Amino acid sequence: MRTLARLEILRVLRNRKFMFFSVLYPVLLFMILTAGQKAAMVPYYMVAMCAFGAMTAVLMGNSERIARERDKGWVRQLRLTALPGRGYVLAKVAAAATVSLPSILLVLLAGGAVKGVRMAAWQWAGVLLTSWAGSFVFAALGVAIGYVASAETARPVAMIAYFGLALLGGLWVPFDSFPGWLRDIANLLPARPYAALGQAVESGRAPHAGDVAVLVVYGLVFAATAAWMYRKDTAKA
Repeated sequence: MRTLARLEILRVLRNRKFMFFSVLYPVLLFMILTAGQKAAMVPYYMVAMCAFGAMTAVLMGNSERIARERDKGWVRQLRLTALPGRGYVLAKVAAAATVSLPSILLVLLAGGAVKGVRMAAWQWAGVLLTSWAGSFVFAALGVAIGYVASAETARPVAMIAYFGLALLGGLWVPFDSFPGWLRDIANLLPARPYAALGQAVESGRAPHAGDVAVLVVYGLVFAATAAWMYRKDTAKA
C-alpha cells in the first residue's frame, strides 16, 4: 500500500496542469472574492478557499484518473496482486490528501501575508489541520466516483458533485445568506460541516461535534463504497 501511495503522489506531482489548477486556482479565487470585501469577511473566505482548494485536489483529479485506469486495465492488474480493497482505497485517499496540502498552505499564506489576516498560532495550525483532515472525506468520494462512473462520465459526475457541494457548503457566498430551508439541507451534506470546522477554529471556538460526526459518517460510506466496488470487480476478474 505504501508503494502504491508513493507512486500516486509522484504521478500527480508530475502533472503540471493538474497541479496548477488545484494549487493556484483556489488562491486566485480567494484574491478575487476578497477584492473590495469588508475586512471581517476575509478570514471567512480564506477558510472557505482552503476547503475549496482541498476539494479541487482530491475530488476532481482522483475520480477521472481512477476511471481511466479502470478503462486501460491498470486497476485489473492491481486486482491480480494481494492488495486488498481497503489497501487500494487507503492508498488513493492518502495520496490525494497529501497533494491537497500545498493548496491549503498557499491560501493561508496569501491570507496572512497579502490580506492581513491575524490569528493566534493555534488557530493557524487548527485551520490547516481541519482543512487537511476533512479533505480525506472528499478523497474517498473521488475514489468512489471513479469506480461507479465510466471514463467518459467520471469528469461530469465529479464536476456536478464538486460544484454542487461547494455552492451548498457556502464556499463562494456566505452561508448565513442562505434561506433557512437551504441551510438545513446543506448541514446534512459534507461540504458545509467541512468548512464549518475551520471556520469554528478561525473564530476561536472548538469544532462542533455534530460537524465531525457528519464527516466521519460520509467518509466511512464513501470509503466502504469504493472498497466494495473494488472487491466486486475483483470477483469478476
